[in-house]
Amino acid sequence: MPRNKTPRFYFSLRSPYSWLAHRELTSRYPELVERLEWVPFFEPDEESHRMLQERGGRFPYSEMSRAKNMYVLQDIGRITKERGITVTWPVDKNPVWEVPHLGYLVAAREGRGQDYIAAVYRARFGEGRNVCDPATIAAIGSALGIDPEKLSRAEADPQLRHQGVDILMDVCKDGVFGVPFFVQGFTRYWGLDRLDAFVEHLRSRTSAEASQPVASAGAVGIGRSVDDGHAGGCG
Repeated sequence: MPRNKTPRFYFSLRSPYSWLAHRELTSRYPELVERLEWVPFFEPDEESHRMLQERGGRFPYSEMSRAKNMYVLQDIGRITKERGITVTWPVDKNPVWEVPHLGYLVAAREGRGQDYIAAVYRARFGEGRNVCDPATIAAIGSALGIDPEKLSRAEADPQLRHQGVDILMDVCKDGVFGVPFFVQGFTRYWGLDRLDAFVEHLRSRTSAEASQPVASAGAVGIGRSVDDGHAGGCG
């Protein structure tokens, strides 16, 4: 797994936990929004799955059981009630998750990535809309001033398909197995309740780097003696 100096936030436009992490991060830690690399995590359809396998990757996620799904509904209900948030649950019918997630790549290219994420989450969990419906994504594009056709048909663009598979390979290399997932180098945090710990980690690293003395010419540096996490990758 590569040591990424830029911290990454693997988010899913499907996951309610990822939605809540996005709300927490953007409201409580807005200074980190531009510092993070935002990477979409999505379940591949048959075409993306085939392309991923051809490159030696394996998506580390399986569809949740009915029991787990019921637990998630209850758990999100508890969390949102505590925080005074209203949820309108969507109904997913034969979803193709490339539709909203590859759409993010188009929005990010236009400099509207954050606006797009917020709009899709609002549509999905605030209005209960089907964000895998190209018409929903097209409407979001129109509202944001992004070409609705390019945004809603991103999954049909071969270049974006390949970029999506690049991201799925990063999912494997970074050892991502669920969302929200936060990564910096070999240090990883998983789950909504680990956001604060991730932020503290970033702040401590920033403070440590700022306190390092500037090496003079001819000085000998002493390397780190331990890793700050564990390597991982595709099976």
